[in-house]
Amino acid sequence: MSYQEAPLINWSTYAEARATLGGDFVRILGYFREDGVKSVDAIETAMRERSAARLVLPAHTLKSEAHQFGAERLGLLAEKIEMVARHCVETHVEPDELLEDVVGLRDMFSGSLTLLEKEANPLVERRTFGRKPNMAGASLGAQRSFGRA
Repeated sequence: MSYQEAPLINWSTYAEARATLGGDFVRILGYFREDGVKSVDAIETAMRERSAARLVLPAHTLKSEAHQFGAERLGLLAEKIEMVARHCVETHVEPDELLEDVVGLRDMFSGSLTLLEKEANPLVERRTFGRKPNMAGASLGAQRSFGRA
């Protein structure tokens, strides 16, 4: 699947990460923000310098972290950048074919992060991720709004 066909966020993966990380989730999502900004900056700098070798590590890092939180489209785009950059290193060519992808990377990172952080907000009612509502109509596993019984 190409990154253009992927959902922006895979909410099932997001829910698994949230459940696995528990109380550390918001803190680690903050690390994703910090690391992601650094990775995007490094990718843009490497592209301006036309350095395929310098594209590989930040793209790999961004890919891994994006997939961890369910930012599927971002992860697949970062993977494409990483793989094409590796091929360019091996074949000794400049990564010019990645220009359009790198140009769209920052907006995709920002859009993905906005959705992830919005969903992580403790005052936002949680998604049910396909779970059926219970008899009272409240979603199973959903957190209640602050101040409600």
